[in-house]
Amino acid sequence: MGTRWHAAMGEALAEAVAAEAHGDVPIGAVILDAEGRVIARGGNERELTGDPTSHAEIVAIRRAAEALGEWRLTGCTIVVTLEPCTMCAGAIVAARLDRLVFGAFDEKAGAVSSLWDVVRDPRLNHRPLVTSGVMASECANVLGGFFAERRSSSSSP
Repeated sequence: MGTRWHAAMGEALAEAVAAEAHGDVPIGAVILDAEGRVIARGGNERELTGDPTSHAEIVAIRRAAEALGEWRLTGCTIVVTLEPCTMCAGAIVAARLDRLVFGAFDEKAGAVSSLWDVVRDPRLNHRPLVTSGVMASECANVLGGFFAERRSSSSSP
């Protein structure tokens, strides 16, 4: 896999680590404008806010729309550490993002290739380009470490 998206994925990983610091599953996202500048960041905030829709992608999309003053994120790219779920894949389409870049695949809930392919469904009026597997090992390791720690602490007396 080329290195074109590595810097942005590194920033998304930093958002994932920040999410983990406040008790959320470590998933992070950044949104880049057409020139490749980060215009928004987000990490999972479900535990932090009590909002079930506060996935990293949704948080970042909301912040990007606010930054641009426009709900259409045409020309923008979202970079996220984990394959989006159905809700987030739908939001990516609805926001008209031009490209989705993700790291690790999500065999249990992925809606971009693992279980479904929402973003490339030909029946939809917008289909972003997709680049998958960027720094997949690094992204999977952050998630794996989080869940391993949760399993070990729940089995401790």
